[in-house]
Amino acid sequence: MSTTEERWSLPAERRVALAAGLVALAVFGAAWALLHHGFYRRGQIVDTPVYQRYGEAMLEVRVPYLDFSVEYPPAALPVFLLPAIGDRHDAAIYRRNFERLMVLCGLLAIAGAAIVLAALRAGPERLIAALAFAALAPLALGTVILTRFDLWPTALLVLGLAAVLAERKRTGLGVLGLAAAAKIFPVVVVPPVLVYVWRRYGRREALVCAAIFAGVVAIIFLPFVLLSPGGVWDSLRRQADRPLQIESLGSSFLLVAHQLGFWTVQLNLSHGSQNQGGSLAGTLAAIQSVVQALVVIALWVAFARGPATQERLVRYSAASVAAFIAFGKVLSPQFLIWLLPLVPLVRGRRGLAASAALAVALVLTQLWFPNRYWRLALHQDAIASWLVFARDLVLVALVLVLAMPRRVPTRSP
Repeated sequence: MSTTEERWSLPAERRVALAAGLVALAVFGAAWALLHHGFYRRGQIVDTPVYQRYGEAMLEVRVPYLDFSVEYPPAALPVFLLPAIGDRHDAAIYRRNFERLMVLCGLLAIAGAAIVLAALRAGPERLIAALAFAALAPLALGTVILTRFDLWPTALLVLGLAAVLAERKRTGLGVLGLAAAAKIFPVVVVPPVLVYVWRRYGRREALVCAAIFAGVVAIIFLPFVLLSPGGVWDSLRRQADRPLQIESLGSSFLLVAHQLGFWTVQLNLSHGSQNQGGSLAGTLAAIQSVVQALVVIALWVAFARGPATQERLVRYSAASVAAFIAFGKVLSPQFLIWLLPLVPLVRGRRGLAASAALAVALVLTQLWFPNRYWRLALHQDAIASWLVFARDLVLVALVLVLAMPRRVPTRSP
């Protein structure tokens, strides 16, 4: 082979990753198409009307956070605006355009997962299994993935992680900054990533990467903060002040207690969601917020105390996101989208067990959402209550599977 041919040819493992990635993209597209047929079409609950209202307001040159309130961070605004360009006030056209944008984000997430696996030098079997899971997982979760914008920050998170693992540290932290400015949850992977960079490339590089991350977040937020500091603050405060949402872990215990006759649910219909009311629910919400923070910080510390390997970074990133979901006082079905391309990246038996747990959580979610959601939220439907309880326990088990330290076999003397 000539020098020119060697320069342009990919290593064998990269070629396998590229081929597997292309097949996974096609499979994801087919899965997306299937979500529009059969039983998937029944009783959908959509968020696109809210997004359309934001997008059309921006087309009218109204300033987010200043002229109208927005529930989400500023980097989410483009995915609300773009589908609104063209035919105005047509909900069907807006939804079609929005879904096309989300398909693109899903494909980017799959591509990011393939890059991560190539950086990890994953073998063919692992490549195929991980990408197949990520591509087919939407069928297990259901139509919630069609009309939520969560694939946008999820794709950015996976691409940022992929860039770091491919030794593009600064680019990776910049992309993670964009992800965090679109939806807050990607922040939980940043401390392990910075520890990884520090340990492998030195303190100075880690500080530069941290500055890039903070700079990207600041650049995105700053114009809106200058125009309407109160509006931006109110958006963040409303998220932090949310009560115990009906699907969260603490609420699921109250739902089961209600089914057993030990508790009477008090609904709190506020913050655009259905929540548990009363002093006990308020106490559980506060406890969950503390537990959520403590578990995520404990995962960061555990990663920092061990070797800064690529495999551990992937595992602890997935564990941090899973813990943020499982122990949060708000647990909407779309949050599970964040895990679809992350969990199958984990290596070995642990990865298989974690993917199996995630698959069970996805199916349990689809069994009650959307078809039984309003019966759950308004009437505490017994079947849905037990399904939510089971799903939330499976998510806790997923965190344990990802977080448990590896047992090192002891040698006999």
